[in-house]
Amino acid sequence: MRNNVGEEIAHRIAAHGQNFSLYFHLPFCAGKCPYCSFFSVVPRSGEIEEYCRLLHSEIRFFGERLSGSGVSATTIYFGGGTPSLLAPAEWERLFKCLRTHFAFARNLEISIEANPDSLSEEHVRLWKEQDVSRISIGVQSFQDDELRWLGRLHDADRARKALAMCVRSGFSTSADFMFGLAGQSLRSFSSSVAEAIALGVEHLSLYQLSIDETSSWSVNPPEGRKDGYPFYRWSQWYLPKKGFAQYEISSFARPGKECRHNGVYWANGPVLALGAGAWGYANGVRYRNERTLADYAEAIRRNGQSVAETETPDAGKRAHEAAILLLRTSKGIDFDAFSTRYGAEELSSILDTLENNAPPDCFERSGASFALSPKGMRVANSLWTLIV
Repeated sequence: MRNNVGEEIAHRIAAHGQNFSLYFHLPFCAGKCPYCSFFSVVPRSGEIEEYCRLLHSEIRFFGERLSGSGVSATTIYFGGGTPSLLAPAEWERLFKCLRTHFAFARNLEISIEANPDSLSEEHVRLWKEQDVSRISIGVQSFQDDELRWLGRLHDADRARKALAMCVRSGFSTSADFMFGLAGQSLRSFSSSVAEAIALGVEHLSLYQLSIDETSSWSVNPPEGRKDGYPFYRWSQWYLPKKGFAQYEISSFARPGKECRHNGVYWANGPVLALGAGAWGYANGVRYRNERTLADYAEAIRRNGQSVAETETPDAGKRAHEAAILLLRTSKGIDFDAFSTRYGAEELSSILDTLENNAPPDCFERSGASFALSPKGMRVANSLWTLIV
């Protein structure tokens, strides 16, 4: 790598010769959920504004180095944290900076995560003016007792109003829900999902509650959590009846409403990641930015970018990681594309390992591709351990 690792990341994305995706990490939350392991903090006075100024510097750094390369951003995703904590004025400045320094593809997809407690009509109006495509709302449940148990700051009525506002404004609207909660029944979960569909969402992300080591619940995990299997199996049965196809392990969408940005990750495409703690991928190199606000600020002021760690996996590891990512999706592994990129021998080894060590009804194989069946998706974690 070059002395300035940010220069190398920009060079690799430009040299790849393909359009790229942008990911922005906005790490601020009004409160920290006990199960959350993502990098996020409750902002102090002026901290969001200062962070946005640093983001502008980071945008300029990479924009200048990609200028004239011929590559354009084809998807942009703002994650967190809670991006809707940024005031509309900050969003307006951020979009202005982006449009000044990056070239955008004509079919640009822009996605923003939001929480019901901080999403406002002003956000929605501005995002519409800025051609935002998708809004993904962290609902988690339409049952107030479940929301209180999760430590969420909104109630069910606020979540309903947030979803309805986004749908009414013409956004492709996605909702996140959790299952496996203490006290949750299949009836309460199914009621939440059905209500979201009735409100007009076009995409659903369904997650089993997990407690990672860096979450506050990891010290004292709550009792009474449910087995997630029946909730997940019900989702696979019910959602296709409502016009939602499962296109990824946790994701269901109406036709044409899949999140294209996430598809770039699963295909190991180039992702330029900006913001503290963000992860990106640039033509064989995985990298992470500084993961604290102080270290991020120091790096941006010193270098204009904040890449703190890089990894260049060897060919075998890249192939196995790619197979796991592709097997998250309903399309699975395309034989020709995989062989061209990672080698026919690696493909054969991976397929042999899976087929010789797991039940055949976990897979769907054609002459051109290999994917997990619905049953395979239900036990995907155990299958991935075979090839990790």
